Amino acid sequence: MSDFEAIVIGGGHAGVEAALALARLGTRTVLITQNPDTIAKMSCNPAIGGLSKGNLVREIDALGGQMGILADATSIQVRMLNQSRGAAVQAPRAQADKALYSSLARQTLEAQSNLTIFMDTVTDIIVADGGATPRIEGVRTERGNSVGARVVVLTTGTFMEGKLFIGQWTGSGGRLGEPAALGLGTALRARGFPVGRMKTGTPARIKRSSIDFSKLEAQYSDPGRIFFSFLEQEYQRPDVPCHILYTNETTHAAIRAGLDRSPLFSGVIVGKGPRYCPSIEDKVVRFPDRERHQVFIEPEGLSTDEVYLNGLSSSLPEDVQERFYHSLPGFERAAIVRPAYAVEYDYIDPAALDASLESKLVRGLFIAGQTNGTSGYEEAAAQGLMAGINARRALDGEPPLMLGRNEAYIGVLIDDLVTLSPKEPYRMFTSRAEYRLALRHDSADLRLTPYALEIGLADARRRESFERRLRAIDETKELLASRKVARDDIASMPELEGHLHQPLADALRDPKVGALLDDEASALGWIARLLPRAGELPRSSVVTALLNERYRGYLEKEERLANRLSKADKLLIPADFDYSNVKGLSKEAIEKLSARRPLSLGQASRTPGVRKSDAALLYIALTRRSGSK
Repeated sequence: MSDFEAIVIGGGHAGVEAALALARLGTRTVLITQNPDTIAKMSCNPAIGGLSKGNLVREIDALGGQMGILADATSIQVRMLNQSRGAAVQAPRAQADKALYSSLARQTLEAQSNLTIFMDTVTDIIVADGGATPRIEGVRTERGNSVGARVVVLTTGTFMEGKLFIGQWTGSGGRLGEPAALGLGTALRARGFPVGRMKTGTPARIKRSSIDFSKLEAQYSDPGRIFFSFLEQEYQRPDVPCHILYTNETTHAAIRAGLDRSPLFSGVIVGKGPRYCPSIEDKVVRFPDRERHQVFIEPEGLSTDEVYLNGLSSSLPEDVQERFYHSLPGFERAAIVRPAYAVEYDYIDPAALDASLESKLVRGLFIAGQTNGTSGYEEAAAQGLMAGINARRALDGEPPLMLGRNEAYIGVLIDDLVTLSPKEPYRMFTSRAEYRLALRHDSADLRLTPYALEIGLADARRRESFERRLRAIDETKELLASRKVARDDIASMPELEGHLHQPLADALRDPKVGALLDDEASALGWIARLLPRAGELPRSSVVTALLNERYRGYLEKEERLANRLSKADKLLIPADFDYSNVKGLSKEAIEKLSARRPLSLGQASRTPGVRKSDAALLYIALTRRSGSK
């Protein structure tokens, strides 16, 4: 097989974004996957987005990635979560047609110039020894192929040495019915990579027509237009309901009776599972006083009769599963199409990566997705996009694109991974972001599309769309600044009392007035009465302008704080820096920092075991060193 400039290993969500980014930036790329028919397959829940995850998808889109476009094209239900709370913690979530999502992703890859899909299994990497750090030269595959490349992006998901568990049954696999990628994890261990084991799981799939939905609570799409992509392309979307139900004591009793055959509690599974998405047996054991647990019944798509039971992942034996599923209201005659199972797989400790997602052990090797110990399609796709961008920049000899924690949830995600070295599947939450007001989902393009334009990932259509949006936001801002509150306004809207003759922009910062903007529909109705011209502008641009004005004071405060911290945060640490020479630095900090070799003071300060006093001493030492040169 001929050589390429770049190789992407794995066709999951990380691999899709990495391959497209590389190819779109002019890189001759091959995506090697075990099965092209399962590209971008939704292994678990049939949904994209959610709290903080929706922000990630919008950031991926703002940078020129594909996930937001695919989500919009395949949505069968869309909601804006947390609308009763502030804008900083709201985010879109969509139920997707799983088969259509995978199909469109594959079509996008096949239509992309500079990109080839090749069916094989990578079993080892080819490395050129010599120099301080070895460099990647390509990969070897199961069928004996050697493929050369100057950069490789590794995105193996749950397939690297994957093992499946259902009760006392175990089998090799990355998904039920799909073979594991055997050999690569063993080869990486032999090369000194810090490889560990993690575990995740999925619930059973139930035949939809066997469920009595009259006993369940239906949940439909939110009214209005909700998009993931800032291109806001309209689609004919069906509105397929989800349903809500709750477990009961009979459910819990059936689960407890089967715990003696659970691989999770017998010690058969050694990998650490996700703390914030535990299996139902784990929830029953950890919360014995809870009388019930919520379950969401999610449709898998328009072309299948299967539904997904969000909240009921399990690895219990199939007879136990059948008993506890049948204990649920409406599920008395439910037919299990696919059993629930757990999967354990190899991951690489992300502390072995630079913030560019390039390996510290082998230059030119980038690692992304669940291979780095994350959970979720969105976290994987975000890493894949950044790995693809930075692999291209490495080829060009350009510095990597590294987003700050104040710029993007993607920046928070990657910084957490490479500094905190999670030992359980990492999941993004809004609480992980210090500047979440600035990282609202609606403002992702304002923060990140300039990067896409600069590096060449924004095509002409996205450039034009972005420029129109900027003009609409600026026009709305000018209208708010020039329109003064009149007496007639106060008579019809008492909340404006006390703001006579003030610009509407100032009135928006009054909590009584600002509270009217928490709901998008009421915000747009309110502003349309006062600013008829704003009603003619794109609604998403108007909403962003309103929120920017409402929170201007807080946003400016966040920006000042971020600017102060970033100067110290971005203080680079030389590769040869000797931490043992820093007087007063704790022994633990010396050991941790010497082992991890953080790139900056910010990364060093967030390393587990490094105290604030250690970071202060390190700051002094680094500034003295730079001042003496």
